[in-house]
Amino acid sequence: MPAAPHFAPSEIDNAPLDEARVVLLPFCYEQGASYGTGSADGPLHLLAASDALERIDEETLLDWTGLPIHTAAPLRPGGPPDAAVAEMKAATAAVLDAGRFPLILGGDHAVTIGPALAVAERFPDACVLQIDAHLDLRDTWNGSRYNHACVMRRVADEARLPFVQVGIRSFSPEEHRYVVENGLKPVYAHRIDSNDNSWIAEVISRLSPKVYLTIDLDGLDPSVIPGTGTPEPGGLSYRQLLALLAAVGARRRVIGADINELVKIPGTQVSEFTAARIAAKILVHCVMSADR
Repeated sequence: MPAAPHFAPSEIDNAPLDEARVVLLPFCYEQGASYGTGSADGPLHLLAASDALERIDEETLLDWTGLPIHTAAPLRPGGPPDAAVAEMKAATAAVLDAGRFPLILGGDHAVTIGPALAVAERFPDACVLQIDAHLDLRDTWNGSRYNHACVMRRVADEARLPFVQVGIRSFSPEEHRYVVENGLKPVYAHRIDSNDNSWIAEVISRLSPKVYLTIDLDGLDPSVIPGTGTPEPGGLSYRQLLALLAAVGARRRVIGADINELVKIPGTQVSEFTAARIAAKILVHCVMSADR
């Protein structure tokens, strides 16, 4: 397991917290995994991979390391799931209250619940944009209401934030009933044309002015990110995700984000390096674009 470096190439220092524009919060949390395991160490692998990133973004020609970025010490929430959620909520709330951009690194997708609750208390007019293979709308799973399979149900029922779901291609009968009964309109992966990005305009039109972004890495196709707990075929391409991030950052105010469900595959670095690239793209498109 790697140590806990900060997010940046090695020549860039970890910015002091009181000078940071962005705070990375590594939430090393996994409980009640449905299939593959290992996401608790995902944040550490992503941070280690960030050392190999180049500083110039090829799309915008911006040096993303010009942002003052502080990487906090890894948090390993303990106790029952509700206590873990409360701990992650408090850590996120502290960053929001300081006027900084929280970028959370998971961990399984349950890490999103605490930040979403923190966002809802401070930005009740916000919404959540979820990139995911799964609806995550179960009320309980593996004996818990705070499981990774229940994330968006808690966003709906406890955070009470509206949400838009993109890349969906796997769900249960219970979740399908919830979608129908509540008039939800997920953007299913099979309806996303690989040669036509007009679907992005539909997504943008349904977002509130303020957006919290959650990226479950299984939302991307396994050819892009094979290292995730439940790799579902037929997902978004890397370029489709970037086009969406650029559009959201240009047209909405992104107030925080998370990347979750990274699982290291021994002998290859493609998943963690790609996840680190996605984190840098969030900084470019969703933070630097707002600051310009």
